[in-house]
Amino acid sequence: MKSFVTLLAGFALLLAAGCASTPTSRVADHKAAYNTWPPDVQAKVAAGQIAVGFTPEQVRVALGDPSRTFTRTTNDGVSEIWAYAESSPRFSVGLGLASWGRGSSVGGGVGMSTGGYRDGERTHVTFESGRVSAIETAGR
Repeated sequence: MKSFVTLLAGFALLLAAGCASTPTSRVADHKAAYNTWPPDVQAKVAAGQIAVGFTPEQVRVALGDPSRTFTRTTNDGVSEIWAYAESSPRFSVGLGLASWGRGSSVGGGVGMSTGGYRDGERTHVTFESGRVSAIETAGR
């Protein structure tokens, strides 16, 4: 049973690694557009970085698809926000014990998550008029 759990965890890790996109793979997928961007934008995108003034396409190539999107409405208008969560896989191992009557049971499991929710968000990118107007990064 122990070897089965180890094999399953290894398979899940390989699957998660194979699904992860990188700036290099995203640039290759958008090579025609990438070649039209100024050299300073190309350098940032290739390094997985963004800057104020970037277009949504440039952000998507640099950082990938957002974990979630939402809008912010203020007196100045409506902004679109893209949220990015931690992208590294998270692993957990659990062990459960139970007892009832004259019997007892022991169980366990291995879990993996390749993302997070609001707690795991690391970056918010705000777009106004089709360009990045603000970048918020969570402290570590």
